[in-house]
Amino acid sequence: MGAYHAGSRTVQDRVGVRELADHVGQIIGQGIKPVAAAFLELQPLLILGAADPATGRVWASPLTGDPGFVRATGPHQISITGATRPTDPLTPALADARDLPVGTIALDPRTRRRMRVDGRLRRTERALAIEAERVFANCPKYIQRRESYETVADREPARPRRSAELTTSQAEFIAAADTFFLATVHQHGADASHRGGNPGFVQATSPRELTWPDYAGNAMFLSLGNLLADPRAGLLFLDWTTGTTLQLTGEARTEFGADGERRVRFAVTEVVESAAALPLRWSAPEYSPANPDPAH
Repeated sequence: MGAYHAGSRTVQDRVGVRELADHVGQIIGQGIKPVAAAFLELQPLLILGAADPATGRVWASPLTGDPGFVRATGPHQISITGATRPTDPLTPALADARDLPVGTIALDPRTRRRMRVDGRLRRTERALAIEAERVFANCPKYIQRRESYETVADREPARPRRSAELTTSQAEFIAAADTFFLATVHQHGADASHRGGNPGFVQATSPRELTWPDYAGNAMFLSLGNLLADPRAGLLFLDWTTGTTLQLTGEARTEFGADGERRVRFAVTEVVESAAALPLRWSAPEYSPANPDPAH
């Protein structure tokens, strides 16, 4: 497929950054280099994005474990000994996965670094294995620094709250968020990416719609290119202090303004809220100096 498919190319051409995208796209490789392997082994959190083959719905799901639960087992493969929680919407799809297209992102708030590995997932006897097809790092832009975390005792998962629209408290949760993760898909695979900004940068405009600005990034337009080709998407919001997760699935479209501004609108199909789903408790954020003022 090369670095980009037709959807990404269309967005790059519309914004006028194809040449820059060609240059930046050289960071995308197939192999997991030693520095990438070392980074992955330090992380207690991995976000995985995929479409459930049974429903067609796209989800972004968190996996956690002691550092080392994600590790490179070869130049083109990573092993994940952790698992999604039993009540996670992607758990059924992962249970018997053989060749499931997935995107993953490991983000370290302590260093404001992130690594993305896209590929094909299969379930093994003891773990999840991903054959890497695309491996690359992104710049620290829009990542909030969190200096430390602690791990609390895991507990029996509470029954998640499922609905077809957002409640008032969930809309407030989203409005207070400084980070979320976006899962998208295309004909050849899947991708998971990060979106960040000061609280208020993403808003629920109604119980069934979210919107956020697409801030200037690396010019690759992988996520927006995927959405142009296939509007299905999954969103994951974390409460970094309580471990509560809010997962949404639906469809997204990008609006292009005359002044070059871009805004994404996400139509909600299903909402899954899981209280204290994650055992990680992070310190307060130091907002990225790159974050624009959401009021403007």
